[in-house]
Amino acid sequence: QVQLVESGGGLVQPGGSLRLSCVASGSIFSRSTMGWYRQAPGKQRELVADISSGGNINYAEFVKGRFSISRDNAKNTVYLQMSSLKPEDTAVYFCNLRYFSLYDGWGQGTQVTVSS
Repeated sequence: QVQLVESGGGLVQPGGSLRLSCVASGSIFSRSTMGWYRQAPGKQRELVADISSGGNINYAEFVKGRFSISRDNAKNTVYLQMSSLKPEDTAVYFCNLRYFSLYDGWGQGTQVTVSS
């Protein structure tokens, strides 16, 4: 079973930046699609961005131009660089690993709060 551990969340003022990290255990990371999702109180979990094993990237419309996803296969780590943060970005951010149809796992989440 793959373990995913997120870090980097916290409290930031509007317009600020944060970088989230997610470290995965095991040996399938480099062959997996990695994604960042978020869930705000009372709302459904939604995709923020994902990156395939080949480096193809998808962003949700609401983060284009502000967030950047990247991965370091040597470190089994995926990052989410968040800039120009808005109060509506406040949510718990979750890391996801998808390995074909064989495995779909989630981290425990990290809280991001954007407030003055």
